[in-house]
Amino acid sequence: MTVTLTDQDQLTLRTAAWGAVSLMSAAGAAGSSHKVATEGSIALTSATGLVGHVVSKAPKGVKWGKTVAELADVVLPALAEAMSLLKRQDPAEADNFRGTILVCLDATARTHQGPPSPTMAEMASKITAALDGA
Repeated sequence: MTVTLTDQDQLTLRTAAWGAVSLMSAAGAAGSSHKVATEGSIALTSATGLVGHVVSKAPKGVKWGKTVAELADVVLPALAEAMSLLKRQDPAEADNFRGTILVCLDATARTHQGPPSPTMAEMASKITAALDGA
């Protein structure tokens, strides 16, 4: 199956993926948001397949907002839209995208000793719900 992603589709995937890392970084600020972002970035740039090719670059020109709430207003819908457009074109790549984001969540959560903080766990739940809501 051939997947055709427009520039806007690619921007949506990048916004969703890198935004998820940013949300987890914000949620993990009580520890080290830098470590959280680093682990998430490594997970994203380790992705394979079409998803790996697309998310290997961070999005350009996205207005992230000044608060975590504004960031979530951009990222959570982008996650749902990314899943939707990939499901329409190639369900295997939709699974790949979902798996990539879940690996990012696991990677970012492991930056803290012990279980993730309640804030990080809640943010991971919101991200997962956005992925599954498509």
